[in-house]
Amino acid sequence: MIKIPLRILLVEDNEADVLITLRTIKKLVEEPHVEVVEDLSSCRNKLINFIPDVVISDYNLPTCTGLEVLQLVQQKDAKLPFIFLTGTVHDEELAANTILAGASGFILKKHMNNLEEKLKPLLKKVVFRMSENEEIRERLRENKVAINQINDYLDNLKSDNREQKENISKIKNAIKDFKASRDEDSREA
Repeated sequence: MIKIPLRILLVEDNEADVLITLRTIKKLVEEPHVEVVEDLSSCRNKLINFIPDVVISDYNLPTCTGLEVLQLVQQKDAKLPFIFLTGTVHDEELAANTILAGASGFILKKHMNNLEEKLKPLLKKVVFRMSENEEIRERLRENKVAINQINDYLDNLKSDNREQKENISKIKNAIKDFKASRDEDSREA
């Protein structure tokens, strides 16, 4: 059993698959905090405000594809682990392409009866990469939430004149510099 609290974003539209996945996660993780969404907009919101440790996503969703979800996740945090859990992809080439696109793992839904066995090593890999110091992880998460909310606000701000656009650009650059120095600090910790 994984003892470190794990924040998981599950992108899935099939209620039965959500229940099976949640039950399996609870068997593997002592303190899971799972948020479930089924579209890009909700996913984007959770990436900004929830800051998961890992994203598990179906490939075929009603309003988008899993690759679109993966691209959104990579835009927000290129290092965030991403696992496909899908029944749509049957061919090995497409599975390989999802891994090449940046997914950390891939599980076919035809293996749902063995989901615990398939998911366990992928989640252990996520935990292995995580900082062991929970206090630092939580502070970093809070900083990411604040930075993401500021970036989201700035992206949605209607800038009508050149001066506003320049100021927004300066703020975004300052945030990027802060993120880079914070990432350096977290690597040293």
